[in-house]
This record gives sequence, structure tokens and C-alpha cells, in this order.
Amino acid sequence: MTQPPPLFDRARHRARLDRAAAGFAGAEFLKRRAAEDIGARLAAINRRFDLAIELGARTGVFADVLATGPAAGKIDTLIQADLSGAMLARASGPRVVADEARLPFAEESADLIVSSLALHWVDDVVGALIQIRRTLKADGLFLGSLLGGGTLAELRASLTEAELELTGGAGPRISPVLDPYDGGALMQRAGFALPVIDVDTVRVRYDHPLKLIADLRAMGETGALAERPRPLSRAVLARASEIYAKRFGEPDGRIAATFEIVTLTGWTPHPDQQQPLSPGSARTRLADALGTRERPAGEKAG
Repeated sequence: MTQPPPLFDRARHRARLDRAAAGFAGAEFLKRRAAEDIGARLAAINRRFDLAIELGARTGVFADVLATGPAAGKIDTLIQADLSGAMLARASGPRVVADEARLPFAEESADLIVSSLALHWVDDVVGALIQIRRTLKADGLFLGSLLGGGTLAELRASLTEAELELTGGAGPRISPVLDPYDGGALMQRAGFALPVIDVDTVRVRYDHPLKLIADLRAMGETGALAERPRPLSRAVLARASEIYAKRFGEPDGRIAATFEIVTLTGWTPHPDQQQPLSPGSARTRLADALGTRERPAGEKAG
């Protein structure tokens, strides 16, 4: 069977991360927000995890959150993995350079796998989730967040309009990301039980669109599509900035950028987990639970 062409250039993405490593601390606010959210979710789970793996650890933000946040003491051993050795060099504790698309870990070896804002750079998200599920022990937990479809909608629209206006055509400038509505189906296809999908929409304000682009570069989140678009000219970039300010500017002259963080939660199947009831097996009527009278279909309420 013919394999589809790759969507992302993983080598170029690694190079972007390597370049960003030195200044990542100045632009880690999204990573830290996602890591803190995962930490809060772990704190609410009444369980300790002997061995956990973090995918896309970058400079160790989650380990820092884990040590000082509400989930402190929940994990005995955390192995941090990242595509970029330069990023990991700034972390501490057990680390391994690894591609999130090709996990090197033994099957059923981990109790918990977490990942914050890394898996949206993987071509085959379902394939990555299947590898994660296989790496987890029975009744193991996966907590992962990735950027969703609403991310950078303003920048995407401004660049497209500027290119169409000045060149007559527009190439892909912003990487495709996950539609939150697809999250549950992806988790089920990967074999996870009890999937839960949440969305956190974050608005960040900037003085100028170029400041936003500088932040994306500092995060290592600039484009790494396998099919490179033509270089972005200064004229297009300047026009895109004008469009951005006009369409998405705020009264104080600043502009807003949207980041959509989609969090996926799922467990590897285990016989002791709660199972959904079969249709028609309920023993209590909804009307009784609500303290109201059940009416036949079509009857109007008084």
C-alpha cells in the first residue's frame, strides 16, 4: 500500500527546536499553562504512578511544575523525552532524545504518559496514540495536550489575504492542527477507554504581529511543513501586519492572537474499569431523578 507523503519535515522541526532552546525560557508561557493544567488533573486522581514518561518535555517545564505544584509526589520516576537534544540539555533528571512519532519504549512499561504541546507536529496522530497506548500498562493513563484548530486563526487569515492580494495566490503558512471535535474519535481509534476531551482557548495580546511571530520562533513553533511554501516576502509580511491590525486590532492599538489547547485524557482498557450500561438496562427513570412527571411524546407541558 502506498504511504501518503509526509506532512511535516521532522528534521526541520528538530532544527527549529534546537535553535529555540537557548531562549525558550522567555516564551514558555503556553507550555507552562498546559503543564500546569496536566498537573492539576493528576492531583485530582487518587493514584500514584511508579513510572511516567513525558513526550515533548522541552526544557523540563512539566518536571518543574510537578515538583512545586499540587501533583507533587504523584510520580516516583519521570523520564523526559524530546525530539531536541538541545532542549533536553536544559532539563534535569532522567532524559532520552526520542521522536514522538517513533517511541523507543518497551510495551506495557509505563504507568503514565503525559505530553504537552508536542503531538500536533506528528504526521499520524492516531499512530502516535496507538504507540502510547501500547507503552502503557493495563489501566495506565494518558494525559496529553496539543494545539487545536482555532490556533492562530487571525494570523492565518491575515497572511492568506495579504498573499492573495499581492501575488494572486496563497500557500500554507500555518501548520494544520487538530479539530477538537475529532479528539474523541482519535482516542477511540487508538484503543483508549473512557476518553475525555477538553478545550482551553487562550487569547494573548501583542503590540505588533511581528512580536507574535518572534514568540512563535522562540517557542520552536514556526513552520516545518514537508512541502515548503515560497519564501514570505517583506511586502507580504508588511501587508499582513496591516490587515491584522485593521481586522483584529483592539482599542488600545494592540492585537490579539488565539491559541486553542486541546487536552486528551484516556485509559488503557482494564476489566475493573467502569463500563457503560447497555441500552434499556437503566433501573431508574429520569423523571423520578428530576422530580417531575413523565409525559408521553407529543404532550405539551402545562
